[in-house]
Amino acid sequence: MKLLDALMVATIAGATLLLATADASFGQDRLVVPLPDVSGLSRDQAQALTVRVVEADIIGSNCGDYAITDGEWTLLTGTGELLAEKLELDPVGFEREFRAPAYELLDDPGACERLGPKVAPLIAQLVGMGGATRPQAAEAD
Repeated sequence: MKLLDALMVATIAGATLLLATADASFGQDRLVVPLPDVSGLSRDQAQALTVRVVEADIIGSNCGDYAITDGEWTLLTGTGELLAEKLELDPVGFEREFRAPAYELLDDPGACERLGPKVAPLIAQLVGMGGATRPQAAEAD
């Protein structure tokens, strides 16, 4: 990946993160889903799960046959944020270690067919860990 491409991906990922975590405006409610409990994972388990979560996000967001819902996307991205925190990664480190390599998968013409079938089982696993895919209106502060 060229430096300019990496910078573009980092910028897009940062903007996406800001949009995903910003309070909704114009009278719309922010969507919130319960996130899984990752506190009991070892560092190795957290790293392995992070790879799977980020790959599922990229594949589910870019491969039409394996498209994810808004609730599933929120579950994946929120879980990624929890895992990044557990791994003590700042946004730049998370981008470099996990998101950039996942975006490179899109250069592989077989990535959707190879990784797409793994998205739904991963979402089910995250739900089994206490997460959910059903959006809920954010509670008033």
